[in-house]
Amino acid sequence: MSMARSGFLRVTMLCAILAFGVVVLGAYVRLSAAGLGCPDWPGCYGHVLVPDTTQAIANADAGYAQRPVEPARAWKEMLHRYFAGTLAVLILLLTVMAWRRRHEPRQPLVLPALLLLMVVFQALLGMWTVTLLLFPPVVMAHLLGGFTTFALLVLLVLQSGGYLRAGESATAALRWLAAAALLVLVVQIALGGWVSSNYAAIACPDFPTCQGRWWPPMDFAGALSWHGIGPDYQGGILTGQARTAMHVSHRIGALVTLITLLTTSLACLLKGRKRVLKIVGGLMGLLVVAQVLVGISMVHLAMPLPLADLHNAVAALLLAATVALNWAVWARLQPAGMRG
Repeated sequence: MSMARSGFLRVTMLCAILAFGVVVLGAYVRLSAAGLGCPDWPGCYGHVLVPDTTQAIANADAGYAQRPVEPARAWKEMLHRYFAGTLAVLILLLTVMAWRRRHEPRQPLVLPALLLLMVVFQALLGMWTVTLLLFPPVVMAHLLGGFTTFALLVLLVLQSGGYLRAGESATAALRWLAAAALLVLVVQIALGGWVSSNYAAIACPDFPTCQGRWWPPMDFAGALSWHGIGPDYQGGILTGQARTAMHVSHRIGALVTLITLLTTSLACLLKGRKRVLKIVGGLMGLLVVAQVLVGISMVHLAMPLPLADLHNAVAALLLAATVALNWAVWARLQPAGMRG
C-alpha cells in the first residue's frame, strides 16, 4: 500500500472512531434531556462557548427568557457540536484527499462524496432539531443520519483497506441472509429512534410483560401522529397509550432482530467457508445478544442513563458488524482498475 493510500486509510479510520463517539455522545445529550441546552444554532446563546460570566448569563437569559442558561445542559450540547464539527472537517478533508488521488487504482470516490453530502444534511438536521424544538421526525432522522454516517465510514475503511473480501467463498443463501439481517437491523434502529424521540422508553416499566399485561391498551394511530411543527416536544406530548404502542413495537422488533441475526450468525459459523466469515458472523451474534440483555436490564433497573447510552453504543457496534458481514459476503477481489 502506498504512503498516500495509507494516509487516506488512517484518516478514514480516525473519522470512523470519531463518528462512533458522536453517535454515543448524541445519545447521551438526548437521553439526559440536554437537546435544547442551547436554544440557538450553531452557537450557544449567541456565543461560541457557553456563557459563563454573570453578565454574559444575564444577557443570555434576557434574550431567551423561556430558556434560561443551564450550564451543565448547555455544555453537553456544545460538546456534541464540537465533536460533530470536527468530524465534518475531517470528512471534508477525506473527500479532498479522495479527489486528489482519483487517478490512483482502487481509490474510493463514491463513498467520500456520499459522506460529505451526509454531513451537510446532518448539519441541517442538527439545526432543525433545535429550531423546531425537538420535532420527533427530525430528531429521528438526525439519529439515523448519525448511524448512517458511521456505517458508511466503516464501509469506507473496509473498501479502502481491501479488508474482508470473501465473496467468492460465500454461498448465495448466506449473502441473502446477511442482507436480510442488515435490513431488519436498520428497521429496528429506526424503531428505537421512534421510541427515543417521543420519550416512550419508560412506557413499559416491566419485562417481559408491559404494565403487567402481555398486550396492554395501545393507540397505534396516535403513535403515528406528529402534531405538526410548533409545539415544544421536549419530554414528549403523546398520550401514554401511544407511547406504549411505540415501546411494544420496539420489543417485537427486537425479537425479530434477535431471531434474524442469530440465524445469520449460526449460518456463518456452520456454513462459512472462510475463517473471516465465522469471526464476523460470530461477533454479530454476540453483539445482538448483548444488545437484548442491555435492553432488558434497562427496564428492570428503571432506565439508568449509563445503560441507556450503552444501548445506543452497542447498536452502533452491531450495525458496524452487520455492515462488515455484508461487505465480506458480497465483496469479491476486484481488478486493480476498479473503484467504488
